[in-house]
Amino acid sequence: MHETDNVPTGTGDNNEMAAKKAAKKTAGRKPNAAFMKPMTPSATLAEIVGAKPIPRTEVTSKVWAYIKKNGLQDAKNKRQINADAKLQAVFGGKKTVDMFEMTKLVSKHLS
Repeated sequence: MHETDNVPTGTGDNNEMAAKKAAKKTAGRKPNAAFMKPMTPSATLAEIVGAKPIPRTEVTSKVWAYIKKNGLQDAKNKRQINADAKLQAVFGGKKTVDMFEMTKLVSKHLS
């Protein structure tokens, strides 16, 4: 090991380093085509998100919008969703579901 091995290269400017990191992150990132492919919701899910084919990402957004609009998020634990009648049908009859399980259950209603 030499004395120069631990010497940082460049100007040491934090803004320069942050800009390089930001450019590196955005350069190789592409949206996953599988998430962007329009999927047709089941009749049960269509009551919440509409019947026309939409991407999975948009389905999740619309389900969350429905949850927030109807105040179905648990007050103490925001990860829990307290399902109303429409959501219970989508969630396989479950009254409460956590947000990670929700995406799995919703995906069963997409084809």
